[in-house]
Amino acid sequence: MFYTFMTRVVRPILWVLFRPRVIGGENVPDYGPIIVASNHLSFIDSFIIPLAIPRPVTYIAKADYFAGSGLKGRFVRWFMTNLGHVPVKRGAQRAAMGALEQAVEILDNSGAFAVYPEGTRSPDGRLYRGRTGLGWLVLASGARVLPVGLEGTEKIQPIGASLPRFFGPRPTVRIGPPMDFTHYGDLAPAKARRAITDEVVETIQKLSGQEYTGVYNDRADASTPPAG
Repeated sequence: MFYTFMTRVVRPILWVLFRPRVIGGENVPDYGPIIVASNHLSFIDSFIIPLAIPRPVTYIAKADYFAGSGLKGRFVRWFMTNLGHVPVKRGAQRAAMGALEQAVEILDNSGAFAVYPEGTRSPDGRLYRGRTGLGWLVLASGARVLPVGLEGTEKIQPIGASLPRFFGPRPTVRIGPPMDFTHYGDLAPAKARRAITDEVVETIQKLSGQEYTGVYNDRADASTPPAG
């Protein structure tokens, strides 16, 4: 019921407010498990991507969003819970792995689960090295990866801004063809996780056009944790 409400009421409103350009929408599978992997420029990314993907998408979200107090805190907790988002504590490796295990369950039920391989938002618009939690999730679930390159979302809500700019610059969402990694099954797990993650990030870079740093984002939190 909540997803129907989001699709029929909230989605059209957000579409008018943000007006995203979607390129490659035909690459989104209609059904089956899929890991949506994107660059991360703004808090608003988690609202823009679902606008471009016409099926329910679940995210790992910081546990802080579920722990707020007052009317606003209760609303955010209700909103996140009903969207099916998975809470994870910042910097808590055990909790992060538990969240990824929940992600496997979602994928086993043919769901779509979204991750940001960089771990958190880019502080300077460049693309950072991916955390291997993505590779772990691919190997554990066998799901394909849908690469997404975002452009311009940092202009809608820069880091530190409490609210987005409605009717502001139009963001662009570029979606590549699904990526299959069954051919990595013969590699040692650690090498496979690293190779999968690097290949996805390279594809995201081609879609987003960002400069690639080759190093980890020091601000990285537990949104996409390393897995070995």
